[in-house]
Amino acid sequence: MRRNAQGFTLLEVLVATTIMGIAVAGLIAGLSQSAKNAARLTDYDRAAMLARTKMNDLLLDAGLPFEGRLEGSFDAEQSGGVRGGWRATVEPFDVPPNAGPGTVILQRVGLEIWWTPADGRRRSIPLEGYRQATIPIPAGP
Repeated sequence: MRRNAQGFTLLEVLVATTIMGIAVAGLIAGLSQSAKNAARLTDYDRAAMLARTKMNDLLLDAGLPFEGRLEGSFDAEQSGGVRGGWRATVEPFDVPPNAGPGTVILQRVGLEIWWTPADGRRRSIPLEGYRQATIPIPAGP
């Protein structure tokens, strides 16, 4: 006697459920990694924009010292709530051998933008720019 059964056996349902569980777990892991990458890239893009803006500000600043170091931090509003700041080094670059006060030379501005994202690891972007500067005349006695 042969039974005419309709539907799936218990074994078939268990195998299908296991396969679907593995597939869903893989999809969730992939989505989680994508979200982490998107957040990381957002932080990096924001830092790159802040770096370009700060470098432009420094290159156009008439009151920038001839030589020295400067540093500061970004407001939380500017940096999207991520703690960050900048450090700049200003120095003469490629000075002619007999250059004296009043001589126009090339000045190097080195800039490092740093930020600390949610993972706690400090990251940075180095930049370098050049501008014309005049060798200062020493102040008299």
